[in-house]
This record gives sequence, structure tokens and C-alpha cells, in this order.
Amino acid sequence: MTMGTPTVIRAARWRCRRALSLLACFVLVTSGFAADISTGFDSANKLYEQGKFSEAASAYEKLVESGSVSTPLYFNLGNAYFKSGQLGRALAAYHRAEQLSPRDPDVRANLQFVRGQVQGPTLAPTSLQRWLASFTVNEWATLTAVLFWLVLASLVVIQFRPDWKQPLRNFLWLGAVATLMVGTCLVAAWLNRSASAAIVVSHDAVIHNGPLDEAPGNITIHDGAEVTVLDTKNDWLQVRLDSNRTGWLKRDQVVLTSGV
Repeated sequence: MTMGTPTVIRAARWRCRRALSLLACFVLVTSGFAADISTGFDSANKLYEQGKFSEAASAYEKLVESGSVSTPLYFNLGNAYFKSGQLGRALAAYHRAEQLSPRDPDVRANLQFVRGQVQGPTLAPTSLQRWLASFTVNEWATLTAVLFWLVLASLVVIQFRPDWKQPLRNFLWLGAVATLMVGTCLVAAWLNRSASAAIVVSHDAVIHNGPLDEAPGNITIHDGAEVTVLDTKNDWLQVRLDSNRTGWLKRDQVVLTSGV
């Protein structure tokens, strides 16, 4: 029995050392990745400061492709695309930055400014949509959950302290109504965020009557135009420009987004 004990201890120690080694490797890899991201971001910023806007945009895009996600990254990417004359791609980048930081005044200002430069349809949000978008879906969900658990906790308290029922009655009604209202806002924000939209990123894009090159095309929209996506078929998107006009657009002429 005693002869087996050292073996067990050695095995446990080996597993512990192995776990610590794996953790150390993970920390080193993560730190190295973060350092690479920081270095790449600084390099892209230098290109932007030197007036090399197209090169800066490419450098920022490489960071996005590597998995980096942040408001400053998308904001600077939008600036670089705008300075290089690519309104559609700038709009898409600002749109992504706004989804990450919906209350950032600089992001909102640039997004509205670029929309004002676009010739063609836009999906500028209504006042209600703008208000819903002032919070992320996760923030709406968190607020709903907090209110729900407060109401539930109050019900539990009443079960243990019946004499508190009268003082807590108004709170329960207000809490229930607030939970319902905020929950409704959560659903509306999620539906708004889930809506398929697209931004034209080519100089000119022809809207066809069907998903074929041979189909007649009698509408041309320009870089930065925003359309609602209705359907997809092969390399084509069925889009709505406004309440009266729909058609088919080539997939490679747009960047897909969500919401407004």
C-alpha cells in the first residue's frame, strides 16, 4: 500500500505541472497575440497619419480578419476608407463601431456625416430605432434580467414575510410593468439588429429584375447606398430600395450588415 503512494503523488504532481505548463503557454500565446494586435494597430495608425489611407485601411482590415474586434479599430477603419473615397466601406465600418458602442458621439457623428454624402437610398434610423439602438442587445437583456429577478426576489420575500406584502405591492406592480416594457424593448432591439441589410461598396451597382446577368436592369445605385435584403439566390440578393422598388443585386457589390 505504501509502495503505491509515491506513484500516485508523482502522477498528481505531473498532472499539476502539465496543467500549469498549458496555462503558461496559453498566457504567453494570448500575450503575444495581444502584442501583435497592438503593434499592428500602431502601424496602421502611422500609415493613416502619413496620408496613406488605402494602405492604412488594408492594415486595419488585416487586424479585423485576425479576429480583433474593438470600437477604435472599426472607427479608424471607417476613417481610412472615407479618406480613400470608399463611402460604402466607411459606412459599414462605422456601422459596426456603432453596434459595439452605440452611445459614442464620434461614431454617431461620422456615421451620420457619411450617410449625408451618399447619393441614393439610405437606411437612416427612425427616432424610435435610434433610441432602441442607444443600448446594445446585451444591455437590454441584462436590464430585463435584473428587473425580472428583483420582482421574483420580492415574491420570495413575501412568502417568508407576509406582513411585507402590503408595502411591496406597489413595487411588485411597478416592477412587473417595467419588466414587461423593457422586455418589449429587448425584443424590438433584437429584431432591429437581426434585420438583414446591405451597403453598396462598388462605384455603381445595377439593380436587375431577376437573379441573372441577362435580366433587365433599369436602376443604378451608387457607393454607400443602403438597401434591405429580402432573399438570396446563388450569388444574388433580392433587395428593397424603398416601399415601391425591389430588385436583384450581385452579392460581390455589397457588404452585408444587420439593423440600421
